[in-house]
Amino acid sequence: PRVTKDGVTVAREIELDNKFENMGAQMVREIATKTSHQAGDGTTTAVVLAHAIAREGAKAVAAGMNPMDLKRGIDLAVEAVVAELKNNATKVTSNVEIAQVGTISANGDREIGRCLADAMKRVGNDGVITVEDGTSLETELEFVEGMQFDRGYISPHFITNRAKMRVEMQDAYVLVSEKKLSSLNEILPLLEKVVQAGKPLLIIAEDVESEVMAALVVNKLRGALKVAAVKAPAYGNRRKAMLQDLALMTGGTVISEDLGIKLEHASLDMLGRTKKVMIDKANTTIVGGAGERESIEARIAEIKLELAETTSDFDRENLQERLARLAGGVAVIRVGGATEVEVREKKDRIDDAMNATRAAVAEGILPGGGVALLRAGRALKKLKGSNEDQQVGIAIVRKAITWPARQIAINAGLEGSVVIAGILENDDNAYGYDAQSGVYADLVSKGIIDPAKVVRTALQGAASVAGLLIMTEAMVAEVPGPPPPE
Repeated sequence: PRVTKDGVTVAREIELDNKFENMGAQMVREIATKTSHQAGDGTTTAVVLAHAIAREGAKAVAAGMNPMDLKRGIDLAVEAVVAELKNNATKVTSNVEIAQVGTISANGDREIGRCLADAMKRVGNDGVITVEDGTSLETELEFVEGMQFDRGYISPHFITNRAKMRVEMQDAYVLVSEKKLSSLNEILPLLEKVVQAGKPLLIIAEDVESEVMAALVVNKLRGALKVAAVKAPAYGNRRKAMLQDLALMTGGTVISEDLGIKLEHASLDMLGRTKKVMIDKANTTIVGGAGERESIEARIAEIKLELAETTSDFDRENLQERLARLAGGVAVIRVGGATEVEVREKKDRIDDAMNATRAAVAEGILPGGGVALLRAGRALKKLKGSNEDQQVGIAIVRKAITWPARQIAINAGLEGSVVIAGILENDDNAYGYDAQSGVYADLVSKGIIDPAKVVRTALQGAASVAGLLIMTEAMVAEVPGPPPPE
């Protein structure tokens, strides 16, 4: 069994026996998934909003109103609410605010909020934060400086620190090669130049075959050359891109015959430089690469552009990893817990909180508890559609955006209408109901906040899918086959 409070995780598990009902469930699941991908949180809010819009829209269609005009009215209203949300959002400036966002998204877990705030402070907004299973009961944060990739030393003979079982090199050259190193004659001229320079050498290549490996190990053991070799990370086009990143980071050139560069003609100025290299059985870390900052910033901007345009989850993840490696530094959160179920549940919450904190930094924060949408309803008071049916569409959204706050009140065992009336008695944007304490208060000062991007994405996704449900006249499903013989 899996214990979780994560909306998108719950939505993904829902399959209904009735094919037509299941189509509706799949559409709602799509909102949750899309909201999760775009903002990383707010999936339950999106489902609550979609339900409210679809329910009121279905009533209006049944009463004889034009579905197309209803949808136009809904779109008008959503546009106005989004503009109001952006206007009301406050930029995140402090570590405390980032921790508050993380705490709320992690269902009130202050340890997770603090951990994420510390991680983001160290690696920056574009840095990589990886979440792994820990070995203790406590959740711990570890920071890895520089660029790290998941390839260890090819041979243990390269180890320099026996106590830690790892390779450590200072002020080293870095050879980045796209091909296998199979012939000693190819690499010998370059090795001689490195020996004359008196510096250690890190070799990153597709593979190192036995003839070259034997020569490297013998030279290392004799003390003639401090050297270590690792296999290039990833595969295919992704490998090519990562090798380019590594070369850029260290100020070197990728030795590639595609670029017209042969290994036997490589010179010392084609090699990268780095202040420190650490290689263990599983990972290689390069700290203090000699790459030009301007070139690295240009590559970061290029990757961000690709990231904005990609629709593939796999590509998005890979691009984010590359971005973080170039930005410098990786934070590792090791999740602790007494059981595997507890660790998995906590990892779900950390993923939510991590995405929410990034969203908060990107577009600012709003009061939580459904209050931001409730207040944004002011923008709809004077909004006019082209006809009566569009006006009804606007009214549908005005009613729907009260539902997140209403649902929170219901979940707390209270009457939703009474709580909403209590919130609206005070004109302060941050004034709302703290369901955990059971008091009306300034929610922002209490740390009850939502990222503006999360609220916006939830509303836009909900309106999009609910609008489709309202306009749908017919559904097509496969005819069920005969039941299997018993």
